Amino acid sequence: MECYKISIIVPVYNVEKYLAQCVKSLMAQTWENIEIILVDDGSKDQSGVMCDRFALEDERIRVIHKENGGLISAWKRGAEEAAGEYLHFVDGDDWIEKETIEEMGAFLTGSEKEIISSDYIIEREDGKRQYVWQKLVPGEYEGKKLKEAVIPQILGNEERYVCISRCMKLISRKLILENMHYSDPVIRMGEDTTILLPAIADCERLVVMDHKAYYHYLYLETSMVHKYDSGLYENMLRLRKVVLRVIEDKFSAGEKEWMLKQAQKEHIYMMLLVLKNEARGNPGGYRKNIAAICKEPELKKMVKQYPVAVRQTANRLLYAVLKHPNAVMISLLRLAMIIYYGK
Repeated sequence: MECYKISIIVPVYNVEKYLAQCVKSLMAQTWENIEIILVDDGSKDQSGVMCDRFALEDERIRVIHKENGGLISAWKRGAEEAAGEYLHFVDGDDWIEKETIEEMGAFLTGSEKEIISSDYIIEREDGKRQYVWQKLVPGEYEGKKLKEAVIPQILGNEERYVCISRCMKLISRKLILENMHYSDPVIRMGEDTTILLPAIADCERLVVMDHKAYYHYLYLETSMVHKYDSGLYENMLRLRKVVLRVIEDKFSAGEKEWMLKQAQKEHIYMMLLVLKNEARGNPGGYRKNIAAICKEPELKKMVKQYPVAVRQTANRLLYAVLKHPNAVMISLLRLAMIIYYGK
């Protein structure tokens, strides 16, 4: 099976504290036919120097130094220069188990349009961990089964049927290269949707592994992902435009009606993240911003027309505010954020 070469692509930006653990986990892979591409995205710390040192230790490691352009620009560059038939993405502050590539690689067939997907573990700085399992039943999905059981549920669910992340997967390089034009480097949150949605739409074979959590995702409170983002609302509007473009390009007339409905529901779930961002991180302006977002005419119409299922406790309050953005509800949301996050 090791006739297939696998390119492991690592976007690197200011992760000197965590990079050694990441790269050493890749160097330890039991599948030998790999290349490790470290894409230094203009790091300002010692990450770039560390990348060069690792390349001296292992001939399978190749380093690309580039000007800072953001996460999407980094992984795109790695994909463009990769030599493998399949790609595996690992972020610079995460790591994987040593048998990851071997056990995932056992499911490969050589197809130019296949994806092997595993689960992951959220690792917190206090040592606590959380296993995250995909909702889709483990197994192999092709043809009619793929079209009917997987594709219609990619979007619009509170819990993902298939994790919409470029990480935790082996992906045919062709699927990535042919769909990279959808990935907008301006999008910071939800950016992986812009590549995984079209890739899964084009996929001819998807394997969901049976509760195999190889990927360790490091949850950092200091990460930009968890800080207040004043542009998150605009980010989500931009993401929605890309999603709608993918649906227009990839789906037949008969499929579009359902997928557009799911895309609207997906946008509502994304708006819950926007409200959380405002209530948690914007103490001086959350009232005004939340009220303005919730009362935006198109969003109001969408929320009324496309009710979504909300099971997570935090999302219930966020959804209630989205539907009823009065002063009392907005204040309750802010209080909940203070109690939970201590801010």
